[in-house]
Amino acid sequence: MPAATKPSIKLPPPVTVQVITVQDKQVCFNNKKQTLLECLESNDVKVDYHCRDGFCGACRVTLTAGKINYPNGEPLAFVGENEILPCCCVPVTDINIKIG
Repeated sequence: MPAATKPSIKLPPPVTVQVITVQDKQVCFNNKKQTLLECLESNDVKVDYHCRDGFCGACRVTLTAGKINYPNGEPLAFVGENEILPCCCVPVTDINIKIG
């Protein structure tokens, strides 16, 4: 007589949450469908912006720790060393940023 088999249960993939530290505030980034700028805005962190597509560079902030990714390719605006454009990037790890 064959051994009874247990039905397999398909679990959803684990949710990855990155912590964004900006000034003295910590914000959780857990919606992969939004940009870093959208996450900051939804948590009442003010970041100046204009185009929201990486063309103008108005939202430029300083990345002091961690890693980000530009899912739609590198921005066209000039980005200096340790600078990122929140309008078109997402954090890959926990990050620290400085605005202004």
